[in-house]
Amino acid sequence: MKARLTLLTSLALTVCLALAVPASANPNGEGLLGETNDKIITFFSLGVIVFFVLFALVMSWLQSALEKRKAQRKGAKVRDIVGW
Repeated sequence: MKARLTLLTSLALTVCLALAVPASANPNGEGLLGETNDKIITFFSLGVIVFFVLFALVMSWLQSALEKRKAQRKGAKVRDIVGW
């Protein structure tokens, strides 16, 4: 268990450092996409907003579906006790 945690931690650190190398290698401070302008920032921000809206909708739908299943299971258990 401890070896697995160590392996996952070192793997995550390696991935983070591998992604940081191109950004630090460029003396102009450009990232992976090149020079950042208003269009890139706008579309990235829009993507973040859309992601969180979709995430909230999907998670709400999932919770609703699970609550319905729980209610059906409770109802079936009550019917078995009562005998209807």
